[in-house]
Amino acid sequence: MNELDFSFEDTPWEAYFQTLGPEDSVSAAKLLVLLEEEAEQQVEDAFQDLESASMTLDISGLPRVKAAGEATARLLREMELSKTGITPEQWEENDPLRMYLEEVAAMPAFGDENLLAERASRGEPRAMEQLTNLGLARVLEIAREFTGYGVLLLDLIQEGSLGLWKAVSGYAGGDYPAWRDHWIRFYMAKAVALQARANGVGQKARRGMEDFRQVDERLLTELGRNPTLEEIAEQLHIGMEEAESLRKMLEDARLMARVKQPEEPEENAQDQAVEDTAAFQSRSRILDLLSGLDPQQAQLLTLRFGLEGKPPLTPEETGKRLGLSAQEVVRQEAQALAKLRRGQSKETV
Repeated sequence: MNELDFSFEDTPWEAYFQTLGPEDSVSAAKLLVLLEEEAEQQVEDAFQDLESASMTLDISGLPRVKAAGEATARLLREMELSKTGITPEQWEENDPLRMYLEEVAAMPAFGDENLLAERASRGEPRAMEQLTNLGLARVLEIAREFTGYGVLLLDLIQEGSLGLWKAVSGYAGGDYPAWRDHWIRFYMAKAVALQARANGVGQKARRGMEDFRQVDERLLTELGRNPTLEEIAEQLHIGMEEAESLRKMLEDARLMARVKQPEEPEENAQDQAVEDTAAFQSRSRILDLLSGLDPQQAQLLTLRFGLEGKPPLTPEETGKRLGLSAQEVVRQEAQALAKLRRGQSKETV
């Protein structure tokens, strides 16, 4: 066997994306390995490129993780309940998730989604509001698929709601349900992938790949033949599924090392000016909305959703910044978002 000569520095995420088509699925596990040594800004750039290309983010290769500390029991319960369905009655009266579910259940949700999508594509505020209300039940349904990966259900719902709004505001024709589901899943998958990165999944996978390579070469010398995957897995004390995943990532790394880096296209000044204007308008709108909240709620949402151009923080990280518990962060976040929704509803009346 020839030595697998690859370097992660020579196989950046841009090269990986160049091997994929716009309809291809991107492995979150593989992407985290490629991003393992990158700065946070590069990580954000990578996910922004995925979003711009409307690619699908596949989290199936990520391990099911358990959060440390107080969130562990909550995650386990959410994962168990998600198998059969989640209702407000399953939670305490003051639980933020129950409050959210009750609020969604009380929202007026009616109309034909396809007709509303056509009207929303023409910028009709009422149609966009109705389409959003109709989609919230779908957000909850899809969120059940993503439980068990270390992200709290309420966080998944809120990320999925951002994806829903992107679908509603960006729809330009075609199969609306498929478009809606794509963006809901993408935003949830991104949250799961970023949590996995925070848990060191990329670093662990990289170490696993190196261990796999070393065992492969050692067994080749000892046996005088290529070892089977079963023999490698036995030496590494891992299951066949994990061994196959490591083998595939090693093969992909070798192939990607041979991909020539694409040249950066010249930036179009006019397009950039349009993008800058849109970004300024979006930021102005966000600041206007946050001005209706008290300072701590505004700061809390800014940290949680990365509204100042920084990566979004988990409830635990946000709590450390503001001197709050994770539960208090989740509770205040739900209250702040409810206040924003009430304010938007009044504007569209």
